[in-house]
Amino acid sequence: MTSTLHSLDRVVIRFAGDSGDGMQLTGDRFTADSAALGNDFATLPNFPAEIRAPQGTIAGVSSFQLHFADTDIRTPGDAPDVLVVMNPAALKANLPDLARGGTIIADATDFTKRNLTKVGYESNPLEDGTLEAYQVHALDLTGQTVAAVKDFGLGRKEASRAKNMYALGLLSWLYSRPLDRTIEFLDAKFDHLPQIRDANKAALKAGYDYGETTEGFAVRFEVKAAPLETGLYRQITGNKALAMGLMTGAAKAGLKLFLGAYPITPASDILHELSKVKNHGVMTFQAEDEIAAIGAALGASYGGNLGVTSTSGPGMALKSEFISLATMLELPLVICDVQRAGPSTGMPTKTEQADLQQALYGRHGEAPVPVLAAQSPGDCFTTAFEACRIALKYRTPVIVLTDGYLANGAEPWLVPDLEALPAIDPGFATEANGPDDTFLPYLRDANLARALAVPGTPGLEHRIGGIEKADGTGNISYAPANHELMVNLRQQKVAGIVRDIPDVVVDDPSGRADTLVVGWGSTWGPIAETARRVRLSGRDVAVAHVRHLNPLPGNLGDVLRAYRRVVVPEMNLGQFTSLLRSTYLVDARVYSRVRGLPISPAEFEPDLIDIVDGKDVR
Repeated sequence: MTSTLHSLDRVVIRFAGDSGDGMQLTGDRFTADSAALGNDFATLPNFPAEIRAPQGTIAGVSSFQLHFADTDIRTPGDAPDVLVVMNPAALKANLPDLARGGTIIADATDFTKRNLTKVGYESNPLEDGTLEAYQVHALDLTGQTVAAVKDFGLGRKEASRAKNMYALGLLSWLYSRPLDRTIEFLDAKFDHLPQIRDANKAALKAGYDYGETTEGFAVRFEVKAAPLETGLYRQITGNKALAMGLMTGAAKAGLKLFLGAYPITPASDILHELSKVKNHGVMTFQAEDEIAAIGAALGASYGGNLGVTSTSGPGMALKSEFISLATMLELPLVICDVQRAGPSTGMPTKTEQADLQQALYGRHGEAPVPVLAAQSPGDCFTTAFEACRIALKYRTPVIVLTDGYLANGAEPWLVPDLEALPAIDPGFATEANGPDDTFLPYLRDANLARALAVPGTPGLEHRIGGIEKADGTGNISYAPANHELMVNLRQQKVAGIVRDIPDVVVDDPSGRADTLVVGWGSTWGPIAETARRVRLSGRDVAVAHVRHLNPLPGNLGDVLRAYRRVVVPEMNLGQFTSLLRSTYLVDARVYSRVRGLPISPAEFEPDLIDIVDGKDVR
């Protein structure tokens, strides 16, 4: 059959099914093929919050959304244009998000009476007219897959597992994606399992061939390459970028990297990534709990390495005493908090920005810590590198905030020129700095950073411990005046980092906006996309994004006071908004969404228009 080829500027596809249906792999492979064609893209993997949710239930649905385009994009898209579902649960969970007129490709095989009843369908929506507002393609994906791989001697259950590759082949045909890279991937992944390898390849090709021969799809589509900056790109997730940023920071400082971690969703991939590169001066330690993990990382820093620990919100609570200890000892340490929805166990696989106040204040006593937040998956590299620089230069623990959306989401990443990145001087003491050839570990430089000596350096023996230090010597001191002095010195040191961070930059193309939207962390993408849409409506709006959350950029107060209205979108109840209001006494208003999902530009756009127009939306 000959199909008509249409060009599109962007498409949003969501793959959805049970956890065992391979939706994450399918989405990842489609993303890789889109990246190879030069599309800009953003992804949103969505996992069940329970480890083993019952099969065929809404709680067990796993999905992967991909937005790919021939222009610059910032988000994984609002509503999917195409929804691929493997069972009734996947349809019921995701149908409310599908744009009217959108395309549904469903594996009709699994729409049995039992599976329909399990999720509350009284009749089959593929047949009863429920989906008349959509373009529905109900296919026997399982049966066609089993037929395609019958020559490989697999049982029906094992053969049917290749249906995700069949679906991928069909979608690859529909959107003009080549199969070559996925075939290479399957060859490498299943090299030791030739029967599985060949079955998956056969299913992939059969899905593609079905698209070529069926009369069900009269039109196929293409999305051309995006005009990206020239350079070497790779598809990267936030956790992978973060791991690489930490490695680069340690390498630029000439230090070994030590990661002490306890597995926790959604931060575990940082441990997984760094455990693969032990030949690059990286040591990973999977501890028995969160407290042991940070204790080991702090010990590694004391021993002259760059200590790092990674976790999520619940782990941050357990690590708080050791972060306080690192603040008192004034040792470099990087703490990576990949935020997830809480409180308590909450929704472990869902995203949120609710750990900001914990990062800023969640310690015993006056224990100020620099806090940074990454804005996109690729930016996790830059933010991690910056955290290493600050930690080593100022002798302080530094907290890096990302979240589940950034950690698991992917985008094209322009690989930086590592030679162009600045070297980081750890500045270890090599000789005595006090009277009579003594070493004073708390003698400070112009940045108020204390002298740091690697244990075992001859002549630089000194005291260390968790009781308050005497200024200069580091000896134990209970003197009230000394305690106040040390508390103030540690605060002044962190506050002084403001001299070493860039001013916040305002994007205000017209120069006439009286509404400023201020974001932090992963709200960067939704804010940028929403601002673009609002400007296309003929309205003026300014945007600013803050990476350094403690200390805040030096010009931020002046920026905020220059606008009549200040709006702060957050995936919490207004934690950054409260910080801005209390610090600068400005009437900032929060735009709060706490749903375990990124803020939707489609939802934010009309609300922001109302705010720009002077209507009170709170």
